[in-house]
Amino acid sequence: MSTNSSADRMVDVAACLRPDLFSGRQVLVTGGTSGIGAAISAAFLALGADVLATGVTKGEVEAARQAPELARAHIEQLNVREPASVTALIDALPRLDHVVNCAGVIRRGDELDPAVFDEVVDINLNGTMRVCAAARARLAERGGTIVNTASMLAFFGGGLVPAYSASKGGIAQLTKSLAIAYAAEGIRVNAIAPGWIATPLTKAIREDPARDAQITGRTALKRWGEPSELAGGVLFLSSALASFVTGSVLVIDGGYLIT
Repeated sequence: MSTNSSADRMVDVAACLRPDLFSGRQVLVTGGTSGIGAAISAAFLALGADVLATGVTKGEVEAARQAPELARAHIEQLNVREPASVTALIDALPRLDHVVNCAGVIRRGDELDPAVFDEVVDINLNGTMRVCAAARARLAERGGTIVNTASMLAFFGGGLVPAYSASKGGIAQLTKSLAIAYAAEGIRVNAIAPGWIATPLTKAIREDPARDAQITGRTALKRWGEPSELAGGVLFLSSALASFVTGSVLVIDGGYLIT
């Protein structure tokens, strides 16, 4: 296994792409205050975008406002289960060029309970749809883009996470369907499918030696991914570099699915 530290793998997006690539662009990142969403928010900021990042709790919002990498972002509280709140937040923006849907939850073990299953699907899948639908008209004005967050569990099941797996499989199909529905308005809709990423949601698994060894042993690159390593895929799908790409689900998993 590689002995490189996670710090050695942090991606400097500004060094990889033109620093003003997203200058003058307004980006909305739901779930953009922590983990994968925060890394994506920071990447857009590094390339000149105006970023509105949302978190579901007041604590998440306050913590994000203190994070140096998000210093230039606008941080707001948003519950994607509340249609009126989603619409009000989007309508208040002066413009909207790019949406990245990262808001999501996982409830390992508890998802076999139908009530918990319903909650997880409502946040992950229905919440994504609420944001896409509310943003559609604004994005059409600018020929904008949407990047949704699926998962490797869109491709196979998880016995402890049936709701998470179902919601992420649904996001993959939703992405393809909205790509068709929104194409005439010049809106491209794609998704990323992350593999095993070192975030607060995976902390317990990473701290379980047996599970950690199982995951890194199967992953072709023999390590966990860093949140910043997902940002490049999102930036690509959101940029003119991907002008003929829509309805795609980009797997970013270190080779987990191919082994």
